[in-house]
Amino acid sequence: MRGAISAADAALLIPDGATVMFGGFMGVGTPMRLVEALIERKACKLTIIGNDTARPGVGVGRLIEAGCVARAVVSHIGMNPITQQKMVAGEIEVELVPQGTLIERIRAGGCGLGGILTQTGVGTVVEEGKRRIEVNGKSYLLEVALRADFALVHAFFADYQGNLSYALTARNFNPVVAMAADTVIVSAEHIVPVGVLSPDQVVTPAPIVDYLVANS
Repeated sequence: MRGAISAADAALLIPDGATVMFGGFMGVGTPMRLVEALIERKACKLTIIGNDTARPGVGVGRLIEAGCVARAVVSHIGMNPITQQKMVAGEIEVELVPQGTLIERIRAGGCGLGGILTQTGVGTVVEEGKRRIEVNGKSYLLEVALRADFALVHAFFADYQGNLSYALTARNFNPVVAMAADTVIVSAEHIVPVGVLSPDQVVTPAPIVDYLVANS
């Protein structure tokens, strides 16, 4: 880990136009201090990758409302009418990806794979522009791996070295996006001394984490 920084300094590391992955499922497990810091610095033209765009005023929905996002790669936008309105108006480009396919594409990016094969979408509009591959008499679509410039992660516990543990459903996408970005920035609810987390509690190990947002 490179060190501890403030949320404001973390937001300054992320340039306009960057690709940013988020943990979170309808806002649960989203690092809100980092979201608010990006809004405060008036970030713009971001490409965001995550499960959804949450709801107005919730999670990454705050970034949508603030005009920070140019493109979203998500599994659904059904709970956020603002995202829908901006998409129809041409203000945001939205790539909808089936949820299982999305997380597997991110996992592939984190594991150094070029992509995955899935039967989801074969014979539908999802197939348009994609390569179909036959394996043992069955058709699959090749879905390319996803990586990002930055991953913004929410953890329940972090120690001073950057080892992370998650709580309940806030775990969702967080451990996977942490594997699939060039720079990983973590906001944790509790920062504890090294040794408090036992090895079997650590889900994301410290070498993966670049920056830990200090708790004030």
